[in-house]
Amino acid sequence: MEGRSYPGGGTVAPRPPEAAAPVRPEQVGAAGTAPGGVGTGAEPGGAAPTQWHRGMTVIATVSLFIGTRGSWTNAMAVHPWIAGIISVCYAAILVAGVLACTVRGRRALTRVDAGVLATALLLMACRYALHHAGVDEGVLTAQAATAIDHGRPIYDQPWPWLFHGTGIGITKTMGGGADYTYGYPPLAPLLTAPVHLLVHSTAAATMVSTGALAAGTVLLWLLLPAPWRSAATAVCLGFDLLPQYAREGYPAMLAFALLVPVVVRWTDTGAGGRLGRYGVLRAVCLGAACASQQLAWFFTPFLLVALYAVRRGELGARGPRGALAVTARYTGIALASWGVLNAYFAAQDPRGWLHGILLPLTQKAIMHGQGVVDISNYFTDGSSRLDFYSYGSSLLLLGLLAATCLFVRRLGPAITILPWASFYFATRSQDGYFLMLTPLWLAALATVPGSAFARAWQPRLPARLRGRRAKAAVAAGLLAPAVLCVSVAAASSPPLTMKVTPKMALAHHGFVSVTVRVTNNASTALTPHFASRNGQGSSDWWTIESGARTLRPHASATYRLTPPGGYREFPPHSPLYLTAFTDNPMTITSSLISSKGAPPRGAQPGPPEDGGASPQARSNP
Repeated sequence: MEGRSYPGGGTVAPRPPEAAAPVRPEQVGAAGTAPGGVGTGAEPGGAAPTQWHRGMTVIATVSLFIGTRGSWTNAMAVHPWIAGIISVCYAAILVAGVLACTVRGRRALTRVDAGVLATALLLMACRYALHHAGVDEGVLTAQAATAIDHGRPIYDQPWPWLFHGTGIGITKTMGGGADYTYGYPPLAPLLTAPVHLLVHSTAAATMVSTGALAAGTVLLWLLLPAPWRSAATAVCLGFDLLPQYAREGYPAMLAFALLVPVVVRWTDTGAGGRLGRYGVLRAVCLGAACASQQLAWFFTPFLLVALYAVRRGELGARGPRGALAVTARYTGIALASWGVLNAYFAAQDPRGWLHGILLPLTQKAIMHGQGVVDISNYFTDGSSRLDFYSYGSSLLLLGLLAATCLFVRRLGPAITILPWASFYFATRSQDGYFLMLTPLWLAALATVPGSAFARAWQPRLPARLRGRRAKAAVAAGLLAPAVLCVSVAAASSPPLTMKVTPKMALAHHGFVSVTVRVTNNASTALTPHFASRNGQGSSDWWTIESGARTLRPHASATYRLTPPGGYREFPPHSPLYLTAFTDNPMTITSSLISSKGAPPRGAQPGPPEDGGASPQARSNP
């Protein structure tokens, strides 16, 4: 085509045909389909990969560097042959990085993705070979498996001797004690029991959790659309986050593996009003996940509410009854699966079983985590209303569930994330609650497009509440009670006033006991239990040598306390606090232990510090 001429003798070259816009990740649907109905999986394998697919592969490749040098260093000291395998993995990482940027076909890039996954699994196996002793979760699971092998009950059975080893944390309770019992549903010890017959150590439990993580990762990788697969490798095995939890024996790894088929394309469950074989399998997996770890309990109501809304919108005239029927069948099968796995233990000791599986919710463990409870724990002198953090957490969970029901078209894509937000308000808000099921975020994002909720049923709001601002106000109103409860807890003053006088050690920068004048400012009697902290965490309980067991309202008493081991050194770069806990009601009071008058940090070493000075170990999520 010739250029068009204009007066003055000039010409303009013809406009070249416009190139097709590249497909963005968010335009790829549950089956890898791009706008226009062309599926990425159906395109010729020789077609050039998209840049974002290459980017996913590169990110997964880079994630394998994290923590690998430390593993290589440790292996070289104890098992050089493992260090040699890790060195080969380094080469594989570099080769994968080059290939991710240079291969020309999508099938070739998918093979690179598979190579990255294989390298990640090999690195995980190497790290497991180096460290597989586990922490308190793994130790308790292994002991529960031993009890199953010998026909003994696993719930309400204290095993204090398990916690004498180095690195085995104890979950301390607000009443001045500690929890030495198993506090998870029974699937993890059930699967560990046959392994424990062959491997007579905690490694039996960590082997099961690590195997569950590996199986869940491979399953997720296979179920995701090809461009998303390396993202699964990065989220599940990269950065050495989830593999560390698996090596420690956390039962949540079982819940993750079982929830993968539940979450992938979950909006297809019960399509047309029929569960089908895959729907039944999903329900069985959901029940098994709930029988492995309590985190699955919090996700289940969000899934059921959203599933009902999607099915009711799809089924049209028979929507309400049909959606309710298919959701009820799904729930019933899940309950049956959960019941079968719990039946033996419930029949063996009904009260102990119920107490055991509810233990993390009822044990009143001391505060720990990265949530708003830190305001009272670290940034103020305490609070007399810690229970309001728990109230706020429960209300936030209910508020988010109600918001999901009212606005499922907007919030439906986030149902794998919303349940964990409630833990941010809890007294136990450690990041493990957010981390351990993060692969499910990816599973839902990659396989459930926003268009799947376009026809989802939502309750019809009054006309005056249908505007954008009105809906935002409704959502804020649903969450306001939770925020109010947390504000009450954070703003409350500590119930006790403590004046601490340490008895300094001779020639050492520390003390051997403290004298504390305590005044109860509350209108209820309180029974304090004392510990110390510097930085995060809490020491073991201090011994009360003298003083009143219970302080009456507005009464005062003098306590003489000794730290664990009879000596406590002042930390070199951080303040040291004495903390007083009560469990009924739950309160905390903190007071600085002054080092003024202590001998300078001299040449003579002090007695070895007791384990009480160590940070608080992670709790059972």
